[in-house]
Amino acid sequence: MQLSTQTYAENLQAALLSMDFQPNFPGTLHSFSTHATRMLDVAGTAVFAISGALEAAKKRQNILTFFFFAVITGVGGGTIRDLFIGAPVAWLHNSTTALTCLLAALAVWFTPSRLWPERAVDWFDGVGIAAYGVFGTAKATAYGIPPLPALLMGVVSACLGGIFRDVLAGVPSIVIRRELYVTAVALASGLYVLLTQLGQPPIITVSISIAAGFILRALAITHGVGLPVYKR
Repeated sequence: MQLSTQTYAENLQAALLSMDFQPNFPGTLHSFSTHATRMLDVAGTAVFAISGALEAAKKRQNILTFFFFAVITGVGGGTIRDLFIGAPVAWLHNSTTALTCLLAALAVWFTPSRLWPERAVDWFDGVGIAAYGVFGTAKATAYGIPPLPALLMGVVSACLGGIFRDVLAGVPSIVIRRELYVTAVALASGLYVLLTQLGQPPIITVSISIAAGFILRALAITHGVGLPVYKR
C-alpha cells in the first residue's frame, strides 16, 4: 500500500528536525530495531566508501580525491534509491553517513598498500553490494514499492556506487565483467523478498540474504564464476 501524503510529510518532517536521520520508515522496516537498520545502512556505506578510497589509492591520488571517491561510492546508489522511491535523501539529513565515508577514506590513506589484499576493492565491494542490496530492497518495500520493483531497486542502488567509482577512476565498469556481480545482488535482494513473503523473522531473513549474496560474489572473485555470455 502506498504511503499517504500525510504519512510521507510526517516522515520528512521528522528527518529534517533531527540532527541525525533516524530511520522512521513505515511498514516492514518497523520489524527491525532502529539500531539494526542503521547499522546495516552504515555498514554498507562504509565498505563501499573503502572500496572507493582504495580505487583512489591505486591511482595514487591526493587526500581530497580519496574523500571524493569515498563519498561518491558510499552514497551514490543510496541517493538514487531515495529519489526513486520518494524518500528523503538519507545522507543529507545524516551526519553519520558523511562522517563514515570520510573516516573510511582516512583509514585507507593511513594504511600501507601492502596490507590490503590484491583484490581489496572487489572484496569490500562484494560486502557492500550484498548489504546494500538487502537494505535497498527493504527500504523500497517499506515505502510502498511492490516486491518485484523493490527487488530491482535494491539491485540498482547496490550497483550504482561501484559504477560511479569505476567511471571516476576511468576503468571498465565492474558490472560488465564476465564474473558474477549483478547476479549476486539479485540473489541477496530476491531472497529478502522471498523470505519476507514467507513470514520469516527479520534477523534470519537479513542474515541469510546478505550471506548468500556475498558468498556468490566471493565465488565469482576467487573462481571466476560467471553466467554464459551472448555469442550470436
